[in-house]
Amino acid sequence: MQLDDLDFADDLTLQSHTQQQMQEKTTSVAAASAAVGLNIHKGMSKVLRYKTACTNPITIDREYLENVKTFTYLGSIIHEHVGSDADVKARICKARAAYLQLRNIWNSKQLSTNTKVRIFNTNVKTVLLYGAETWRTTKAIIQKIQVFINSCLRKILRIR
Repeated sequence: MQLDDLDFADDLTLQSHTQQQMQEKTTSVAAASAAVGLNIHKGMSKVLRYKTACTNPITIDREYLENVKTFTYLGSIIHEHVGSDADVKARICKARAAYLQLRNIWNSKQLSTNTKVRIFNTNVKTVLLYGAETWRTTKAIIQKIQVFINSCLRKILRIR
């Protein structure tokens, strides 16, 4: 069995092993879309090649689609060479922003430590771990995530 595409609402990724297969799938999707009155936004359509020497263009209606080295699909960064590192780095940045927005909560004397940790788990950890099920986990990635979590919790718990 082979995974040919990923679909979510109006976002679609096509996957294939050859340039010819990709062109056939792209042409087929464009024709099916046009048949029901949908247009494919060619400026937002990208081609990411992975482990291939073929550079033949993929086209829709004779227009070349842009080749890219990285793109974001449903919040996850996909890169032609790098594993999950770029995505993990972006998730840590977003989680840090969420953590900093809640600074008043962390500094509050009226909330219990237990409540603060629960808020951290629901509002910061969920941002951090969004899409984690797709990451290729390595010791380095796990360590980066744990360092971020520990740093936040030390500040919340006022451990210096």
